[in-house]
Amino acid sequence: MTAVPTLERRNILRLGIAQALAGANATIVFATGAIVGNGLAPNPALATLPISIFVVGMALCTIPAGMLAQRHGRRAAFLAGSGCGVLAGVLAVPAVLLASFPLFCIATFFGGAYAAVAQSFRFAAADAAPPERRPRALSAVMAGGVFAGVLGPQLVTLTMNLWLPYLFAATFAAQAVVAILAGVILGGVRLPPIAAADGTSGRPLAEILRQPRFVGAVVTGAIAYMLMNLVMTAAPLAMKLCGLSQEDANLGLQWHVIAMYGPSFFTGALIARFGTPVIVFVGLLLIAGAAGVGLTGVAVAHFWIVLILLGLGWNFAFVGASALVLECHQPDERAKVQTLNDFLVFGLMAIGSFASGGILTHYGWAMVCWVTLPPTVLAVIALLATRGSQRTVATAA
Repeated sequence: MTAVPTLERRNILRLGIAQALAGANATIVFATGAIVGNGLAPNPALATLPISIFVVGMALCTIPAGMLAQRHGRRAAFLAGSGCGVLAGVLAVPAVLLASFPLFCIATFFGGAYAAVAQSFRFAAADAAPPERRPRALSAVMAGGVFAGVLGPQLVTLTMNLWLPYLFAATFAAQAVVAILAGVILGGVRLPPIAAADGTSGRPLAEILRQPRFVGAVVTGAIAYMLMNLVMTAAPLAMKLCGLSQEDANLGLQWHVIAMYGPSFFTGALIARFGTPVIVFVGLLLIAGAAGVGLTGVAVAHFWIVLILLGLGWNFAFVGASALVLECHQPDERAKVQTLNDFLVFGLMAIGSFASGGILTHYGWAMVCWVTLPPTVLAVIALLATRGSQRTVATAA
């Protein structure tokens, strides 16, 4: 087995740590967004709007982040994203102190911009590795999210009552500090310039979009992310409405995020052994299984099992879909293909986030679980359509 070069290993380590810190910021938003929104929003149906705005920030900032990375390098984009993370925490504190729902939504938008940049960490690691190590590099960075699963919820638990009567105010201050630390770590990342590898040539996007493998990658990745976000957004508020404690919700979300990223230590190896479509299919089955468990009850154990299965399913489906994307572009197309993929994924993800609050408020937790099943079937159909399609693997580093 070929040894991993030192620079490649250091980049993966730094990007993995940054993934953990950025993931903690996102976890804080998901753990607190609906609760704060429920207290500040003029209408209970708008309780999850701050999280929806977070997702909109992810979708709208994906393409600008990609353009910034292509023009000034990935590190510049990473540092700009960390700055948005700092701004998210800095704005959320006065939003809570002043009970300003609009200001809190603005804060979560900047949090989404940070998350959009963080999503490119996985591709940055993969692009700096040779083709045979790309799935493992991608999954190794995603594995940093395991630590986000511990750090984010624990920050919420430890800080949420430090500035009473302003619940979560200290949490958002800590969120800003974590983003500053991520920026410091990302400052040491050394990656090849995108322009040197990619240029501006390659096939037109319309031709790339006609590839069945790319369509299948986008559809499965987008649906997996949308359903994960739909259920995860609703779960903390649903637990509160069912009389469960904030600590129960925090712990459930902690295990959910660990389940999201924990398998990444070996997902790359599983993809290499069994093939990407098999891993994606298993992920979709786990998401459907999470919905099934959610329909059986509303005790703490039910919510926790739902969140764990949902996290595992998301990992297999989304990491697998990301690996499919790597098979759909040539070296000079990687930036625009990866940016387009993330834009489409997060755009559809926003639909699930916006729908979550209304479905939960008007129809209840059971309906949240039911509506995950038809899109899962659609994702399986899209995955089957990739069978036998041609791969266009980027072979240049």
